[in-house]
This record gives sequence, C-alpha cells and structure tokens, in this order.
Amino acid sequence: MSRNFELLQKLGKEKELLGSAPLESRPSVGGEGAAPALAVPQGNSKPELQEITGLVQQVFLTPSSDVPRTVLFAGIEPATGVTWVTARVAESLSGRVAASVCVVDANLREPALHQQFEVDNQVGLADALLNPNPVRSFARQLSPANLWLITAGTLNENQQGLLTSDRMRLRMQELRSEFDFILFDAPSLGKSNAAVGLGAFCDGVVLVLKANASRRESASQAVEDFQRANAKVLGAVLNQRTYPIPNKLYNKL
Repeated sequence: MSRNFELLQKLGKEKELLGSAPLESRPSVGGEGAAPALAVPQGNSKPELQEITGLVQQVFLTPSSDVPRTVLFAGIEPATGVTWVTARVAESLSGRVAASVCVVDANLREPALHQQFEVDNQVGLADALLNPNPVRSFARQLSPANLWLITAGTLNENQQGLLTSDRMRLRMQELRSEFDFILFDAPSLGKSNAAVGLGAFCDGVVLVLKANASRRESASQAVEDFQRANAKVLGAVLNQRTYPIPNKLYNKL
C-alpha cells in the first residue's frame, strides 16, 4: 500500500486520529481497530490508478445493503486535489459497473471539474437550479457511455446559496431517479459552508486532506460540522501531493 495517501475511516475517533499537528502521510492511522490505509494518488501511472480502484471498491462496491449512491467529495481547504480525486473515482467506477454514473461540479465559484475531462463549462448545475428543464438536459455524456458530467454552468456569486436550497433538494431527487451513482465535487470548507449543507442531501461524504498541511483540528471540525448536519462521513483521503495541471491548461502556459 502506498504511503502517499490513506483512506481514514472511523473518523469518529477524534482523540486518536485528529490532534493539533499537521496530518502526515503514514502507513497506519488511528491505532488498533482503524481502517487499513488506502492510497489514492494524483497521477496516471498504473499503481496510482490501481489505488483509485481500491477506493472505488471500498466505498461503492462493497457487499453491503447500504452502499452509498450519492457521495460528496470535499476538501477542508483549497488545493487538496479533491477535483482530481472526484474525476478519477467517477471514471474508475463507470468502468467497473454497468450502472450510470454522473459526476457533478458543485463548486460554482471556482469550477474545475470540466477541465479534468477537457470539455467546456457550458450549461450545468447553476443553470439547473434556476431553470425548469429536466436535469438530464444539463448533463453531458462522456466515455464510457455510462459516465455523465454536469459542469458548474453559468457562474454567479449569488448562486452558491442555491446548493443548500429546496430547489437543490428537488434536483437531488431527480438526479437519483435518472442516474444510479452521483458524485459531487464540492467547494472547499475553508471558503464556503455550502459543502456541509449539500452533504446532508447525500448518502455520504469523503474528505480530501493535504498531508503535512491540513491541520488535525480542522479535519476534526469538518467531521463535527458534517455530523451536526446529519451527513455521514465515510472517510478521508490523505493526499501528499497537489493535483496536476490538466493537459489543456498546461498547453496554454
């Protein structure tokens, strides 16, 4: 198991897992009884993508009756690599199931998910929250054919509050009826509390933390915030690296 990333489950053990020092990448976390470390690196090499497969297996493909269908991925601060993780998990999941997978950019202020798939940010979630058209009309089919993307769409600072509105709750119900799995790329908790409210609409939340940068007390606070909102924290990805620049952007530098 790689030491670059770890999936930390049983995040309720704050006294053991979440102290005051920066989170470090280490092979075991939380002491006896903690979930095994699960690497989720930020590259495209075979070992790194195999670790993404491990995350998909542990979160979505377990032999359980309560497998989450809607999962929110959120960082506790900017530049944790949450967008990269969300995109790669969506690709991996769609390649392993016949069911439909829809990945949604809920970061309306700083959208980036469309860059991971090298498409334009056209009409998307923000537009769906203001218009009555069916939610599928805002989704773009990717490859494989069971993978769909809803970009952030038309940007407006005032639209961030719509993520926790009754309109979003209704759209969530519609998404569940149209797609088998829905993955959200959320704004960082350090910039907005919208992720907490949106997490309450989902079946579970995966936090993305940055090794040697994210503070344990910040991670602990994030867990408490989600729990107070009745959102289930499934675990956290501890990321030792920042996400790579998408090829389309890199070529413009």
